Amino acid sequence: MGEVESELLRWLETASEESTSELPESYIDQPGQVLELVARLRDRGETWCTVDTEADSMHSYETKLCLIQFATPHEMALIDPLAMNRQDLMPLMHYLDEAEGVWMHGADYDMALFLQTFGFVPKNIWDTQTAARLTGAEKFGLGSLIEAEFEVVLSKQSQKADWGRRPLSEKMVTYAYNDVRYLLTMGARLIERLKQHDRLQWFEESCRAARRDVLQREERPKEDAWRINGWGKLSHQELVYLRALWVWRDEECRRLDRPAFKFLGNAQLMQMVNDLGRGQQVNPPHYIRPGAARRLAEAIVEASKVDKAEWPEKRPERSGKRLKLDEVAFQSLRSKRNKIAASLGIDATLMGSRSILERLTAEDANESASDLLLKWQQDLLFGGESK
Repeated sequence: MGEVESELLRWLETASEESTSELPESYIDQPGQVLELVARLRDRGETWCTVDTEADSMHSYETKLCLIQFATPHEMALIDPLAMNRQDLMPLMHYLDEAEGVWMHGADYDMALFLQTFGFVPKNIWDTQTAARLTGAEKFGLGSLIEAEFEVVLSKQSQKADWGRRPLSEKMVTYAYNDVRYLLTMGARLIERLKQHDRLQWFEESCRAARRDVLQREERPKEDAWRINGWGKLSHQELVYLRALWVWRDEECRRLDRPAFKFLGNAQLMQMVNDLGRGQQVNPPHYIRPGAARRLAEAIVEASKVDKAEWPEKRPERSGKRLKLDEVAFQSLRSKRNKIAASLGIDATLMGSRSILERLTAEDANESASDLLLKWQQDLLFGGESK
């Protein structure tokens, strides 16, 4: 038994149903309160907790962390990053990084937000969504799992709320607490099921891999940010217009502190580019203010003057060469994967996505199963075989 598995099981033995009951709640927006919270945690020897985050990507130009929901079996807290600076929150970040387990649900976004905000991701993140999927859950959204486990139906009214506004409404506060209220008990139940099915190591390895993926994820180069979906089908001149219109939209959104989709969606932007490519006049949507409309017209005029030598490079929209599949090998591996997954009662893609299967069965494949799959996936798909 691995060290992490031992810690999980020790925690499981002490976990109680009390984590779903009414716990002391606090709203933390002062540095001293952060220090007091961490001191209480350390005094009680708390080494397991649950965390969720809220951001303002639906309402602002630049996504920022707006709220941290935090819970242990003994208390819950809403922590306000907008009221404090990064350094004020570091005592809590150090605690999370040292914790034996930090439960999250659908942790990818939260981990990415932690990395963006604090430059790190807590070492031991355990994802209830991953655990649920590995136990065979078909509906693994947080609301669905809470309803199935606790017969509680949570309101979704604040799901798309503006979390950057203060003060938070009573509904938003309730919604925020409920995102973490049930996770510790749910985690305990899921760990027990994983243990019963002998899948606990699958879960540990999957969580470690998910964290590693976030840390290793490459951001799209800023100079290519304007290449939105569909750009690969445009002509050289249309690419000039797309770049100019995208920059115009970006500057307007920055000026208004508004996300792009709330100002002018990508589909509308591409339609304008197509119209310009056909030599048609472009009229901005009626809601675009005169100043922005004037700047749009100026951007189009400037784009029309760009010398051919400065036109953007036209290259395939997908980087890398297209795989030439060994169809027989691919179909055989996919069939094997689906059959094993069905016998285990889990989603087949958990054992390897279509993309991975294609890379493994390409005629000129230069990647092995150990390059693309986790150990538990390799063991299920190939057993003692080498690939």
